[in-house]
This record gives sequence, C-alpha cells and structure tokens, in this order.
Amino acid sequence: MKVYLLVMLIAAAVTYIAVPVVRHVALVSNALTPVRARDVHSVPIPRLGGVAMFVGFATAITVASRVPYLEASIDDSGWAVVIGAGIVCLLGVVDDLWDLDWMTKLAGQVLAAGVMAWQGVQLITFPIGGLTIGSSRLSLVSTVLVVVVAMNAVNFVDGLDGLAAGIIGIGAVAFFAYVYVLTRATSPQSYTSLAATVVAALIGVCLGFLPHNFHPATIFMGDSGSMQLGLLSAAGTIIVTGQVDPATFEGTTAVPVFLPVLLPLAVLLLPLTDMVMAVVRRTRAGHSPFHPDRMHMHHRLLAAGHSHRRAVLVMYVWAAAFSFPAAALAFLPWQRVAVGAIVAALAALLVTADLMPGVRHVLRGGRGRRSAPTHREKEEP
Repeated sequence: MKVYLLVMLIAAAVTYIAVPVVRHVALVSNALTPVRARDVHSVPIPRLGGVAMFVGFATAITVASRVPYLEASIDDSGWAVVIGAGIVCLLGVVDDLWDLDWMTKLAGQVLAAGVMAWQGVQLITFPIGGLTIGSSRLSLVSTVLVVVVAMNAVNFVDGLDGLAAGIIGIGAVAFFAYVYVLTRATSPQSYTSLAATVVAALIGVCLGFLPHNFHPATIFMGDSGSMQLGLLSAAGTIIVTGQVDPATFEGTTAVPVFLPVLLPLAVLLLPLTDMVMAVVRRTRAGHSPFHPDRMHMHHRLLAAGHSHRRAVLVMYVWAAAFSFPAAALAFLPWQRVAVGAIVAALAALLVTADLMPGVRHVLRGGRGRRSAPTHREKEEP
C-alpha cells in the first residue's frame, strides 16, 4: 500500500506544482475559456489544465517504473496508457486553442484509444460466465468504443469548477480499493498491479488539480483534462477486467462475478447518465449530440437554487453513494452492501433536499432563503 501512496503523492505534487506554470503559458498564449451563454463563469479563465495533469500522471508512472516493487508491472501496457493520455492531452490542447469541430475531435479520440489498444490495453474477456471476445478485431473495436464513451462522458459532465476532477477522484478511490483487495486475494505472493498503479496516479492527479480548480477556479482542465480523465478511468477498468478472477474470493468476501463490470459503471454513472440524457435531448430537438445547452445535471442544480459550490458537493455525495457501495462488494456480503447502498442513497437524498433552498424553506417553516449567485455565476437565461 505504501508504494501506491507514493505514486499518488508524486502525481498530486507534480500536478499541483505544474498548474501555475501551465496557467502562465495559457495566459501568454491567450488560451482562455470565453464566456458563453451556457457557461456559469463570468470572466475568461485560463484553460490547458490537462497539460499539468498529464505531466503529473506521466511523472508518477515513470517513477513507478523505477521502483523495484512496481517495475515488473509497468510493462508495454503501462506505457500504452501514458501514450494514449498524451495523445488526448495534445488533442485537447489543439481543441482549446483552435476549437476543432466534433468530427475531428472524435477522430482524435478514436486514434488515442486505438493506439492504446494496439499496444496491449484491450478488452479480451468479460468476467460474466467466462465470456471471451470472438476476434482480435472485435476486441479492438470494443476497447475503442469503451474508451471513447468514457472520454465523452467525463467531457460532458465537466461544467462546474471542480466537478469532473472531484467525481472522477471519488470514483477512483473506490475503484482502487476494489483493485487492491482483488489483487491481494488473487496474487498473495505479490500485490503489484498495473491497474492499481494507474488508478493511484489518477487519484493523485485529481487531488493535485482540485485546489486550483475548486470554485472559484483559477484554471480549467479543458478538453485536454476531461478527455484524459475519461481515458485513464477506462484504462484502469480494461486492464483489470478479465485479468483477475473474482471467483477466487471465498466466504464473506465473495465478490459477484459481474463486479469488474458493475464498479466502473457505478464510478462513471453520473457522467454516463448525463451524457445519455444530453444525447437523447439534443437528438429529439433535431440538434447534433454535441450541440451545447444548459440542461446538464449541474445546470439543473444551479437552476434549482444551489450555489456553485453546493451544486458540486451534491454531485460529490451522489458519486460516493454510487461508487463506494459497489466497491464494498469486494469486502462484504451483498446483503450488507444492499442495506448500506439504500442508506447511502437516502442520505444523499436528504443532503440534496437540505441544500435545495426551496425545500429547506418548506421544511424549516420559511426560514430558508435562496442563495445569491456569486460573482462567477449567472442566472439561467
């Protein structure tokens, strides 16, 4: 565990230190996020924060490859993840600077996912009945599809200060706990795991970036960061899926065979739900799936009366309520987890209701009041 904490701390420290440098570059190069009708910030903010995140991730993996305990696990697949993250980071930088059309951006995402899959990070089997993908071509296509969906899901939810980094960081903590316990159970002679290393670095990147990005943010991660978080989340899932056998758990730690599929869905449930709702909503309105609007979950929370910070914290609570019960299946019987999940969902509902000024006004006999928007928020048009 200590070595994974080291990887996490290195990623966090390097990311945190690199952000001011990248912010200066963004200001000099005029890489600023303009104020648009759908945005909640009222002044242009430097972006390209994803560059600092990539520097932190790549540094952490490089250091891990030099640590005797982990060096054997950092194989070609590990460097393939670094390469894939670098490609989407570069793609995001180009998009942040010159605003690429959606087809070009999608082609770049497919390229990054394809390179990563070609270098060995591929879906081969599913832990449901030992299902194996029938051909190498289908395996490649399946991998690219999963990675591209994850990238766009995180990109869609990146709409408030600290939202994407916080949600992915929370989910990554839950996923790391699962991977670590699973690795200990299936490989007691060695706890090393490429998936655990990648996810530990991902947690560190989120922790290092959040102090600069939490409201009021001094820098945005931009597409270079959001797509990178999605790719890294998918990479960790793909690496662990099919490479360990959850059925080797016994007794009270019996893990359902579908957990390697369930947990990633729980981790990315909020971004995926938001993306699906946006695609359906925009398609039904006759627009492109990538047509921007102000109907995302976070926009709805702001319209309901939340302040910027409280809307983000509500999303954090729901991310934890989905992720940690799913991860707990690696530790506890499913009956206990089901009870815990219900309690977590009810707690999240209570927190959400308490933070909604309108509901609080009713529950507290009219003493609640609507929070005034900060200087960086705008009312719903």
